[in-house]
Amino acid sequence: MAKHRRFSDNSQDDSIQNDEKAELQEQNSPSEKTSFDLRTTLLSGTKYAYIISAVALLSGIFTPLTLEIEIEDVIFGMLSIFLGLAGGIVIFLGIKNQKLTKIMVCAGLGMMFISLILIYESTNHPLTN
Repeated sequence: MAKHRRFSDNSQDDSIQNDEKAELQEQNSPSEKTSFDLRTTLLSGTKYAYIISAVALLSGIFTPLTLEIEIEDVIFGMLSIFLGLAGGIVIFLGIKNQKLTKIMVCAGLGMMFISLILIYESTNHPLTN
């Protein structure tokens, strides 16, 4: 009959050597976080371009132009909505960032609040009298 070895039968030296080999492999492998290439930059830029274009279409750029509203009012409305979008992006980046979280979230909320005030001002229903 063959004698089976148990885990407790292994010597302590073998487990120490295996741990040291694993640590050396981790130290020698290049870290994925430090790599910064053009592809990741383009992908993240494309993501924001899609968001901006979707907000432009959803903001109703075509409806005011077909109702013969002045182009300045349309541009002002779009800029106020883009300000709110920028506030949302700053909040998103602030949550991902671990150093300036509170500052970026407060700045994003401030930008969104200013956007809300501008939208009410453009509809002639001001929040402040």
